[in-house]
Amino acid sequence: MDSLTKNYQGKFREVREKMSIWDELQTRLLLQFQNASAIIGRLQVIQNPAKYGALKFIGGIENAVTRKQMETLENIFNSMKKTIEEFHGIVVWLEKNARHGKHLIKGGSIKATPKQLQQRIGLKPSIADCLDGLQNLHEMHLAEYSLKTSIVTTISDITLKLSASDLNAMQKLLSDQPNIPKEEGMHTSHRFSFNFKKSK
Repeated sequence: MDSLTKNYQGKFREVREKMSIWDELQTRLLLQFQNASAIIGRLQVIQNPAKYGALKFIGGIENAVTRKQMETLENIFNSMKKTIEEFHGIVVWLEKNARHGKHLIKGGSIKATPKQLQQRIGLKPSIADCLDGLQNLHEMHLAEYSLKTSIVTTISDITLKLSASDLNAMQKLLSDQPNIPKEEGMHTSHRFSFNFKKSK
C-alpha cells in the first residue's frame, strides 16, 4: 500500500503544477476579456459621427476607425479562443489523471480491499479520498471550462448587443470562477500533498 500511496502523492504533485498553469491562463483570459470589453464599450461612441468634432470632415474616418477597432477586437477574440483551448488541455489531462488513478486500483498490479481503500494512517488521506479528490478536481475544472467557453462564445457572437452591465456580469463570472470553490479546488491538491508529506 505504501507504493500505491506514493503513486497518488506523485499524481497530486502533478496536479499542483497544472493548477499553477491554470492560474496563469486565468490571469491571461481576464486581461483579454478586459481588453475586449474596452473596445466593445467604445464601439457605440466611435460609430456616432457627432463624437468626432472637427475630424468628422475627414472622409471615411468613422468607417476607418470602426474597422480598425473591429480588427483589433477580432484578434483579441482569437487569442481568447486559444486560451480556452489551453484550459481544455488541462481538463483533458485531469480526466486522464483521474482515470489512471482508478486504474491503479482496478487494473494495476497492486490490489486493495474495500477496507484498505478507506483506511487512514495519521494525517494521511485514504486511497478513497485520493480517488474522490482526483475526480472532483476534474469535474470542477470541466464545469469551469464549460462556463468560460460559453462566455467567450457569447461575447464574440453578440458583440454589438452587449451592454456594459452584461460585460460586467460576465467578467465577474470569469473572475470568481464560481465552479471552483477555493477550499475545494485550489487547495485540494495542496491538502493531499501536505498530508502525504506530514505522514512520512
